[in-house]
Amino acid sequence: MQPARTDLAPPKDDPFTLAQLAPFDGSDSSKPIYVSIKGTVFDVSTKADVYGAGRSYNIFAGKDGSKGFGMSSLDAENAVPDYSELSEAHRKVLDHWHDFFSKRYNIVGRVTDHPVNEEEEEADGDATHVDAVASANL
Repeated sequence: MQPARTDLAPPKDDPFTLAQLAPFDGSDSSKPIYVSIKGTVFDVSTKADVYGAGRSYNIFAGKDGSKGFGMSSLDAENAVPDYSELSEAHRKVLDHWHDFFSKRYNIVGRVTDHPVNEEEEEADGDATHVDAVASANL
């Protein structure tokens, strides 16, 4: 596994829609290669040998493949942004990948139309927990 980098640029917060992310899929060598995880867009151009066209992890290039990362799946149907149905174990794997990428690739933006809003997910989880506690106390 590659070590964390100490020369990363400060994170950018440039907005991308999922459609705007698509052209950065490694098929055009004049463009960088971007991969998004949980809505964070990473520039993985330094690993074109892995994410470039025809390469093993190209399935994630030019898109947010959060579900696939969480499931450790290279199946095209899982290389999608919606990870809301992942189990707790798969969410931990997804968080690991997000952390891994954050330490190795420049963050160039965020996906503005990501289907999973983490704040909403956390609030829903808290509300569910509160409802369960309230029900148990009735």
